[in-house]
Amino acid sequence: MEIKLDDLTGPEVAALIGEHLQNMNLLSPPESVHALNLDGLKKPDVTFWTVWEQGELLGCGALKELDPYHGEVKSMRTSEAHRRKGVARRMLEHIVEEAKRRGYRRLSLETGSMEAFEPARKLYESFGFEYCGPFADYTEDPYSAFMTKELG
Repeated sequence: MEIKLDDLTGPEVAALIGEHLQNMNLLSPPESVHALNLDGLKKPDVTFWTVWEQGELLGCGALKELDPYHGEVKSMRTSEAHRRKGVARRMLEHIVEEAKRRGYRRLSLETGSMEAFEPARKLYESFGFEYCGPFADYTEDPYSAFMTKELG
């Protein structure tokens, strides 16, 4: 698996982000969908990576800077065809390493609270993320689970 910094211009990437947004909208009410679209992922405070193997897009993830000491995991997505192959684990390792390299003291995320999001929550828990209250501009939402990790 190779992780690449991505400019979000490729058709495969647009399709994966489209799949991600469509899936989030199927699982959550519109006001509870916090996934970024292509324009949101292109903002200067967001760094976006893709995971590739033999020319095939496996997944993606992003890191948003909330402030000089706090980052947010965004747009974690594994292509349907490549689930349960360690793609998300490898991407999350990369994001945590980058957050530490940047000197962030904390890394946080928002994910769904429903059963469909349980595999994602278990992954984050395995990395030491703990449940917390809303952070940044988020508010309490029964469809959201907020998690954070101290980076030391």
